[in-house]
Amino acid sequence: MQLTVLLSLLFLLSTATTITYGHNITSILGQHPSLSTFNHYLTLTHLAGEINRRTTITVCAVDNAAMSEILSKKPSISTIKNILSLHVLLDYFGAKKLHQIRDGTALAATMFQATGSAPGSTGFVNITDVKGGKVAFGPKDNGGNLDVFYVKSVEEIPYNISVIQISKLLPSDVAAAPTPEPSAMNITDIMSAHGCKVFADTLIANPDASKTYQDTIDGGLTVFCPLDDTFKAFLPKFKNLTASGKVSLLQFFGVPVYQSLAMLKSNNGIMNTLATNGDKKFDFTVQNDGEDVTLKTRGTTAKIVGTLIDEQPLAIYSIDKVLLPQELFKAALTPAPAPAPEEAADAPKSSKHKKPSADDAPSDSPADSPDGDAADQTADDNASVRLDGGRLVAMVLSLCLGLLLL
Repeated sequence: MQLTVLLSLLFLLSTATTITYGHNITSILGQHPSLSTFNHYLTLTHLAGEINRRTTITVCAVDNAAMSEILSKKPSISTIKNILSLHVLLDYFGAKKLHQIRDGTALAATMFQATGSAPGSTGFVNITDVKGGKVAFGPKDNGGNLDVFYVKSVEEIPYNISVIQISKLLPSDVAAAPTPEPSAMNITDIMSAHGCKVFADTLIANPDASKTYQDTIDGGLTVFCPLDDTFKAFLPKFKNLTASGKVSLLQFFGVPVYQSLAMLKSNNGIMNTLATNGDKKFDFTVQNDGEDVTLKTRGTTAKIVGTLIDEQPLAIYSIDKVLLPQELFKAALTPAPAPAPEEAADAPKSSKHKKPSADDAPSDSPADSPDGDAADQTADDNASVRLDGGRLVAMVLSLCLGLLLL
């Protein structure tokens, strides 16, 4: 009887503890050398990570020859990202569904449309069943011209992801439009036009800080700029900082790596900034709260409330509060511990003429770093396996052990 109960419990354990497999577009395409260039640029543009985080999706891949044709025009990486994002459909289209489209035609939204970079409905793709059993594709802004055709199914995980090969890249003047070189982008103009003018003006007034921002763009830059009313209210405190403190505070809102909003949602953890310098950490924590992304220091929490620009290698987001780095605002962020009741009763009254200690004086010198070094919490964009049921495992195993000891 004990053996029967034990086997029953182990069966329940095996059914309750499940391994959920996602998809990894890099691995899928990696098995097909003829699609290696397309695969390489999905990784380079960070689209691979965004594809892996989505479900109910179709990737329309093209072979190396088709990619060589567009690369010969030497487009910027931002333009390549726009072109490839037009080839990621936000719906599942396996081979069977493609050949049995209701009413013979369908209009699918793409990742290009979802980014907001596509004006109007130019980020939609028309899919139509045509004579001879063929399936034709064409961007909605292509004047009804359908000259791209389905070639074959590469991989299908119903109804999670379908990877298909099409005959050539989808032609779109909007997606293929030249984008300015990163270093030519004026980040303060972008901020000023989208509700962060006070922060932008303050940055312009500090050449050392603004030069650091501009010099970092080509290698990747993410900026979190406080909205005007928020930063305007903070200016009196800002003006009390020393010259070096002002530079560090402004650099604190920049991160020397490109992070799309999707990447921020998946990469919770400590993030260094342009102000980070050895033991002067000047870092903050990125944390998700549902669909919201928050940035936290020891004493402040700010939320991303808008996207000003997201064109690799530059992303600028607006935030609703001014983050206060501990290195500059230690006194404000670390309240003094209350004295014990006995000590408070026996403590002598302080002198009216007591000299202020060094700790009482305002300072922008580096303060003690937060307790304990944070573990490296960077997440792999292509992570795709999750194990559930850990607590149930422990509970059932304990019960089994108890039965065996009876």
